Amino acid sequence: QVQLVESGGKLVQAGDSLIVSCTVSGGPFSLYAMGWFRQAPGKEREFVAVINRSGRSTDYADSVRGRFTVSRDNAKSTVYLQMNNLKPEDTAIYSCAADASAYGAWPPRRYHYWGQGTQVTVSS
Repeated sequence: QVQLVESGGKLVQAGDSLIVSCTVSGGPFSLYAMGWFRQAPGKEREFVAVINRSGRSTDYADSVRGRFTVSRDNAKSTVYLQMNNLKPEDTAIYSCAADASAYGAWPPRRYHYWGQGTQVTVSS
């Protein structure tokens, strides 16, 4: 079965940088477009960033564009989210997700597999 496991979440201060990772097992990672999402208590889950199979195309939510960068290493079956100039409003559980569609839309409209998330807390 396909499993996605996030890591790297921690408590940081406003203005700091942090990278979180998501490692995929049990499936052909290089064939998946990978997305990052986040959810804070009492709020809906929101889209953060997405990267295509090759890593050459990306898209971002307006709230993080210019501060966050998504990348991937297919040899390690891992997708990363580099977060710079973190703000308290970035505090959330960050989850990764895989689009396993062979001929899906770009950016993906939905995802097949989800991780359980890693907590990122930004203090002021």
